[in-house]
Amino acid sequence: MRKIIIDTDCGFDDALSMLLAFGSPLAEVIAFTTVHGNTSVANATANTLKVLDLVNKDVPVYPGCAKPLVTEPHYAAYVHGEDGLGDAGIPVSKRLPEKKHAAQALVDLASANPGEIELIAIGPLTNLAVAQSLDPELPDKFASLTIMGGAVYAKGNINITAEFNIYVDAEAARAVFERWPMVRILSWEMTMDHLFTKENLERFFALNTPKSRFMHDTNQIILGFVRKMFDKEFLFPSDELAVACAIDPSLITKKETHYLSVETGGIQSRGLTYVDWWDRSGKTANAEIILDLDQERFVQMMEDGLR
Repeated sequence: MRKIIIDTDCGFDDALSMLLAFGSPLAEVIAFTTVHGNTSVANATANTLKVLDLVNKDVPVYPGCAKPLVTEPHYAAYVHGEDGLGDAGIPVSKRLPEKKHAAQALVDLASANPGEIELIAIGPLTNLAVAQSLDPELPDKFASLTIMGGAVYAKGNINITAEFNIYVDAEAARAVFERWPMVRILSWEMTMDHLFTKENLERFFALNTPKSRFMHDTNQIILGFVRKMFDKEFLFPSDELAVACAIDPSLITKKETHYLSVETGGIQSRGLTYVDWWDRSGKTANAEIILDLDQERFVQMMEDGLR
């Protein structure tokens, strides 16, 4: 069984990825660390505690960075709601977060369990950048790092070329890619190629469990956004893809490893994840870029998490 830590800016898709993780027999979630991103770090922490109420699990939650390394926070209330969970009125948890900062918790947990923990980052990478500055050897102490982030073909969702998690703290993302020996990437393009379709959603909602009702209620704002933008009914399973592939890499059917870095400047290119697709730079590959997976098994993993 894989021991995992999820670093999260807990919006609706983060919450669903947590349900997917708790529904899998292949993983044990040993901690959550929270960060700014989809919503404030205070909301991300509160939302993670709400998910723990839903699954009735006791897992420590460590609040982390409230803002990017250099810039100001950039939230996504227009799709996640003001509270990050679609303003669905999910009751506030009575659970309390840990007092230790997320970055220090990452250092301490990895140091106490070297090579044993898989780290999954599904928000901006600020906590990771701070943690590796506290312990330069940190990247070698985790068994793996999987992120939801990047637009590897420059088909952005926050600007023309960048994906939200990378754009929001491009400096942190660049620092992480410079230090970690290998990062598994589930990009925005992977999300667009592996949607939860209308048929999938009907299947999920028909379960009529507390978890499937939670999914229904917290995703109404994003479903309205999708109808307006695309005149269709589907969901973007961004974070769910990252968690699923980290828990069960056998889902992956196509991948490539290349050198990748992040652009931190430029008027139109900030947050761009540029990939050396032809390996022309001579730099060592640092990114395992996931290009396809078994969609049927992925959808089943999500369904299992909603039961």
